[in-house]
Amino acid sequence: GLILLTSDGSIVNEILMDKNKYEKEYIVTVDKEITSAFIEGMSKGVRIFNPVKNNYTRTNRCKIFKIDSRTFKIVLTQGLNRQIRRMCSHFGYEVIKLKRIRIMDISLKNLPVGKWRTLTNEEIKSLLAAKKSR
Repeated sequence: GLILLTSDGSIVNEILMDKNKYEKEYIVTVDKEITSAFIEGMSKGVRIFNPVKNNYTRTNRCKIFKIDSRTFKIVLTQGLNRQIRRMCSHFGYEVIKLKRIRIMDISLKNLPVGKWRTLTNEEIKSLLAAKKSR
């Protein structure tokens, strides 16, 4: 999935922190048939245990789209540890495959597996703007 490599970790930390509300998009495959109740429940937010804070928290509402019987796309604005896996587990699903495909306006697009690319000037500007806005 999408990984940002940088010598300025503060930029990535800003984007990935759950409080900052930047979009992260994933393609997720689970172990059984996806139901409408699962899609609806996931989109409304889920009560999960947050090991960092050692308490329960409710995930934010999110966008979720069914791709096929066992695969969905999810857009999160949080960055909780293992959030998608814990959300799915709440409904009795196990994540089989998880791939981040977008962070803010930076996406994998058609980048082949194992390949990399340099960010565009526009992508760099948006990262720097995100860092400055905090």
